[in-house]
Amino acid sequence: MEIVLGGRRKARRAYGFDEVALAPGPLVIDARDVDVSWELAGRRIEIPILASALDGAVNPRLAAEFSKQGGIAVLNLDGIQTRYENAEEILQSIADHEGEGVIAYIQSLYNAAPVRADLIAKRVQEIKAAGGIAAVAAAPHSAQKAAEAAIPAGADFFFIQSTVGSVSFESSVVPEFPVAEFCKSCPIPVIVGNTVGYQATLELMEAGAAAILVGVGPGHICTSRKVLGIGVPQITATADCAAARDDFFAQTGRYVPIITDGGIRNGGDIAKAIAAGADAVMLGSTIAAAAEAPAPGYSWGMAAMSPDLPRGTRIKVGVSGTLKDILHGPAHKDDGTMNLVGALKLSMGSLGAHNIKEMQHVEMFVAPSLATEGKSLQRAQGVG
Repeated sequence: MEIVLGGRRKARRAYGFDEVALAPGPLVIDARDVDVSWELAGRRIEIPILASALDGAVNPRLAAEFSKQGGIAVLNLDGIQTRYENAEEILQSIADHEGEGVIAYIQSLYNAAPVRADLIAKRVQEIKAAGGIAAVAAAPHSAQKAAEAAIPAGADFFFIQSTVGSVSFESSVVPEFPVAEFCKSCPIPVIVGNTVGYQATLELMEAGAAAILVGVGPGHICTSRKVLGIGVPQITATADCAAARDDFFAQTGRYVPIITDGGIRNGGDIAKAIAAGADAVMLGSTIAAAAEAPAPGYSWGMAAMSPDLPRGTRIKVGVSGTLKDILHGPAHKDDGTMNLVGALKLSMGSLGAHNIKEMQHVEMFVAPSLATEGKSLQRAQGVG
């Protein structure tokens, strides 16, 4: 729906998590009979949840444990883990730093030590030695060198992440990153992001991406929307990108999953993201709140280290519980941030969806007052 802003300037209405609701139908399924698994490049993954490549959320230990819990955690190859041998001490110092000047401190740490190929290989090997799936991420400008170190060490998936991912890039300073060439030559699946629109998603699929990350600026630690003024609410972004996936599948027979990345706070948001068309979701700050996370109780964005225009900040997320508690329960909090898989299963069962594909077709409503309707006492008392 187009809205006239004034003169000839028009805008499109878009929707976020708090503006939609899911409607139950005539069938209810026992949550224990619901299948939440999905496929990534032909590999079956037990739960549709990934941990974002944030230094405060993922280290080799957490990545291995996340795999054991059924999901995938992505390690940042541009971060602290691959710059410092004593990464945990550095991460603790970031967590301990006072709020004043913390961004400048983070920048100094990233600038003081270059990424080391030997540490990339070591971190991947640590994940594999602990029985985990080794998923790694790098920015386009560092992807080639990072891949040369990570893949021989045993990496299973390679993520290329930038503020806005696309096949087309123009610059008078740096060469265009050859997305299609990289996807074609890389011996492991390449996941690319982040996008928010139909055309960019379609072109990345045509370039050979094994999956697409969706989301520009919605994360708790990301300030891109404030600093740059760009972004699309996640429900609309997910639905637009899912439409590209479905059209691409109809044309080629190749199914490329959509992963909604950023802004997801609880089990209800996960259910809504999948209902909007996602095959899986990526969580950052929620995972940084796990007891196993490498920077106790804190998280910060990958763009926080930018010396020119930092678009991430450090936030306190606290410690919610173990990774198992957060993903599979039991829940010790009443705000929907624990037992995420259980919440998703119960939502899917209540909506009559046997699996992820059926969940993508449940009925949705625009319902901006859903979060507050009838909840005045909860709001007044700060519970729920």
